Amino acid sequence: MSAALETRGLTRRFGAFVAVDAVSLRVEPGARHALIGPNGAGKTTFVNLLSGALAASAGQVSLLGRDVSAAPQHLRVRLGLARTFQVNQLFAELTPMQATTMALAERAGLGAIWWRPLFGMAGLRAEAQQLLDTVRLPDAARHQRTASLPYGRQRLLEIALALAMRPRVLLLDEPAAGVPPADSREVLAAVAALPRDVAVLLIEHDMDLVFRFAERITVLAFGAVLADGAPSEIARSPAVREAYLGSTEVAHG
Repeated sequence: MSAALETRGLTRRFGAFVAVDAVSLRVEPGARHALIGPNGAGKTTFVNLLSGALAASAGQVSLLGRDVSAAPQHLRVRLGLARTFQVNQLFAELTPMQATTMALAERAGLGAIWWRPLFGMAGLRAEAQQLLDTVRLPDAARHQRTASLPYGRQRLLEIALALAMRPRVLLLDEPAAGVPPADSREVLAAVAALPRDVAVLLIEHDMDLVFRFAERITVLAFGAVLADGAPSEIARSPAVREAYLGSTEVAHG
C-alpha cells in the first residue's frame, strides 16, 4: 500500500547552511504520527517543504503514491494535503460558521460568485455544521466573531478550515502553541478523534501532548532524522534524551 505521505532524501540548503538534511520519512494512511525535535531542529522548514511553501534543494516528496516534488502548494492541496500554521490565519470578523461555509464554497468553486448568498446555502451550511462537530467546537461558539473566541477554540476552527479541503493528509504545525494547558487538551482530543481516512502529521514541542497522541514519532536534530519508532522506543532512546539535553520531557516510557 502506498504511503499517505513519504519523503526520500529531502534536503533544503540556505547557502552553506543545511536546514533539512536528507530526511526520509513515511506517514502511513490513517497515521497518528508526530514530528518532534529541539528548537532549531528544522521541523517547520521540513513542513514548508512538504506543503510546497519552500522548494527542496534535493530529494523527493510523494503524496498518496504520486510524486509532488515539483508541484506548487495549490496543487498539493487539491491532491489531498492540508496544513495549519503555528500562528493561525483566520478571518477575525467572521463567525466560525461563516468562515467554514466560505471555505467549503471555495472548495466547490463557488467562492468567486460573490453575489450568491453563500451563508444561506443549506447544503454548505449542513456540511459546515458537520465539520464543526468533527472538531468539537461548542455550539455556542459557532456564531460568535472569531476574534472574540478563546485561542484554543480559534485553533479548533483552523483545523475545521483545513478539513474543509477534504484532505487525506493533515499537517498540524504546533496546534497547541499559545493555547493554555487546559484548552490544549481540548485541541488534542479533537485531533485524536479525526476520521481515520485522514493521516495526521503533528509537529509539536509539548512532549506530554505528543506521547498522548502519537502512535509513531520521528525525531529531528540538526535537520536530520535522529530516531524514528513507537513512542516507547523514543522515550527510551539515549540519543533522543541527549538531544533534549537530559530533559525529562521524553521520559514517558
